[in-house]
Amino acid sequence: MTMKTVFKKTTGLTDKPTHYCPGCTHGVIHRLVGEVLEEMDILEDTVGVASVGCSVLSYEYFNCDMTQAAHGRAPAVATGVKRVLPNRFVFTYQGDGDLASIGISEVIHAAARGENITVIFVNNTIYGMTGGQMAPTTLIGQKTATTPFGRDISIQGLPIKVCEMMATLDGAAYIERVSTHDVPHIQKTKKAIRKAFETQKKGLGFSMVEILSTCPTNWGLDPAESLEWVKDNMVPVYPLGVYKNKEGGK
Repeated sequence: MTMKTVFKKTTGLTDKPTHYCPGCTHGVIHRLVGEVLEEMDILEDTVGVASVGCSVLSYEYFNCDMTQAAHGRAPAVATGVKRVLPNRFVFTYQGDGDLASIGISEVIHAAARGENITVIFVNNTIYGMTGGQMAPTTLIGQKTATTPFGRDISIQGLPIKVCEMMATLDGAAYIERVSTHDVPHIQKTKKAIRKAFETQKKGLGFSMVEILSTCPTNWGLDPAESLEWVKDNMVPVYPLGVYKNKEGGK
C-alpha cells in the first residue's frame, strides 16, 4: 500500500533543531516565513538579516542567504543589501526589544525612505533572551524583571504601538498586525507575510508585518496559558488588522 504524503516540512527551513523555549511561537513564525519563500519560489533570490535577541540564530534556520546585524541595525543592513542587490528579496527578522528600542530609529528611517524591504517584527512584550526585562511594548501593569510591580505609566510611560506609528510614514507601503494565538490567526499571519513579500516584489516600498507572539518562560505561564494571554491581554492593546496598504484591498 502506498502512503500519500499529506504534510511535509518546508524547504524554506534547514534541518537544524531550534533553540527556542517550549511554547514560544518563534518556531511557528519561522515556518510561515519559510513556507512563503518556498511557495513564491524565491528562496534562491532572498537575503535575510538576523537581529539580536531570541532570533539571533535565525540565520541557522532559514534556508536562504542570511547575514547578521548589530543590535537594532537590521533595517540599515537590509537597506545596504537591497541597494547593492536590488533584484534580491531582502527581509529582516526582529523582536520588539531589538526593533522598538535600540533599533527604532533604524526602522523608522528605512520606512520613511521607502526602502523596498520587508520587516518581520515579532512582538512578545518583553526582552526574551536577556532575562525578561521590560520592553517598549510591555503592557501597562505587566510584571517583568525590571518592572516587578508592573509597568507604571508615571515611571516607564506608555507602550509603543509600532504599526500605528509606522503607518503615518509616506514611504511605508504595507503595514499589518497579526497574531499567532490560534490556528485561524496563524493562517492570517501567513497571508500577511506573503502580502509583504509581494509588496516588495512589486517595488511598492517598505513593508512590515507585526506578529503578536508568546514568551511562556519570561511570562511565567505554560504554553496554553500564553496563547490565551495573547488573546486576552495583547490583542486589546495592539488591535489586529491592516494599518497601511498603498495597493488597496486586503
